[in-house]
Amino acid sequence: MRTAALRIEDLPEYTYDDYVQWEGRWEVIQGIPYAMTPSPNIIHQKINTNIVWQLKNLLKTCRKCEVLMPVDWPVFDDTVVQPDALVVCHDRSDIGIEKLEVTPVMVFEVLSPSTSRKDRGIKYRLYEQAGVKYYCIVDPETKSSEVYVMKKDKYDRETGFKEGQMQFDLGLCQIAFDFGEIFS
Repeated sequence: MRTAALRIEDLPEYTYDDYVQWEGRWEVIQGIPYAMTPSPNIIHQKINTNIVWQLKNLLKTCRKCEVLMPVDWPVFDDTVVQPDALVVCHDRSDIGIEKLEVTPVMVFEVLSPSTSRKDRGIKYRLYEQAGVKYYCIVDPETKSSEVYVMKKDKYDRETGFKEGQMQFDLGLCQIAFDFGEIFS
């Protein structure tokens, strides 16, 4: 027996107000919910910890930049994501307490088999549209990273890294991030 074709307009569309009432870990992108389960594996968590640790050390003297681990970032009314690691460079009172209320200057996503397609496609376009200056995609399987830099409202792939440093101009600070350190 054949079923009726599903149309986009037939799907429910969720907002941030719906999202805050749900149990468990979710992201909502353009009204479509994405389950964030299972939890990231140990390698994913180690890499993300190394990213955050290095960023915190590089930015420890900057009074305007803050490094955060997954936190709710409502990009639009129908979109809320939780990047693996991010840097915001603003007056800290503008950041928010319950959720991120400013656009990050830098986002890191650590790929996993269940998120790779979303991180490389949907989130790439989302972060580009939101104006995130640097989008770094980290692949634990190949031990490599891709860095995309905002240039004239579009991402340009700066380069790929297995190791070595890259200079980042965060506006208020400049840092030399060592990509080889995140896989150790």
